[in-house]
Amino acid sequence: MSASPTPEAAPRSPRPRRTDPHRRERIVAAALEVLAEHGVAGTTHRRVAAAADVPLGSTTYHFASLADLRAAAYHALSERVSQQYEAALAGARTPAQLVDAVTDLVMGDAGAGAADWSVTYELYLEALKDPALREVTEGWMATSRRVLERVVDPATARGLDALVEGLVMHRLLSTAPMGRDVVREAVRRAVGAPPDDRAPGAAASGGGATAPTATPPETPAGRDGDPRT
Repeated sequence: MSASPTPEAAPRSPRPRRTDPHRRERIVAAALEVLAEHGVAGTTHRRVAAAADVPLGSTTYHFASLADLRAAAYHALSERVSQQYEAALAGARTPAQLVDAVTDLVMGDAGAGAADWSVTYELYLEALKDPALREVTEGWMATSRRVLERVVDPATARGLDALVEGLVMHRLLSTAPMGRDVVREAVRRAVGAPPDDRAPGAAASGGGATAPTATPPETPAGRDGDPRT
């Protein structure tokens, strides 16, 4: 009796190819996390790949070097924070409204958390040594100034932008941060808005209001009411 033929195995269907269209963005987001926690010196391909949950080779596939990866992360941070900056000041149409909006911005650390500011300062330190990164910082500042120029002139916008960053830095680093009234008065003076009763020392010298003028004592009149006689 002959053996029955063995049925042929069904052809295997090809394994579905895994698609991950947002892998590059995840790597950039992970790089920001690693930079915030470990700084530039501690940021490695391996740490970024682990944070992004991607194979190690993915970081080198998308970015030629760690410097390129950090630059992409800095760009992403500047775009995100700039959008928050613009949204916070969108309703300001007058100098007085701008003063209030900028004060809120400063008191809220410009809409960025401690991790964002940590990475921002890493960017500043790198940009001091790498002129190519100044394209990121200059673009970031130019975007902020354009928002402010909707209300004030370019020279005022440049000074106000620098003031905002300095005020936020002081708030982050000081053990006794400035209160809202002090911040608001500094912003008001930079904007050139008129003082109001909320500003501390508004009636003091330099606060915009003038002190009352003392009335001189009367001089006794001479003959015919002439004080010279």
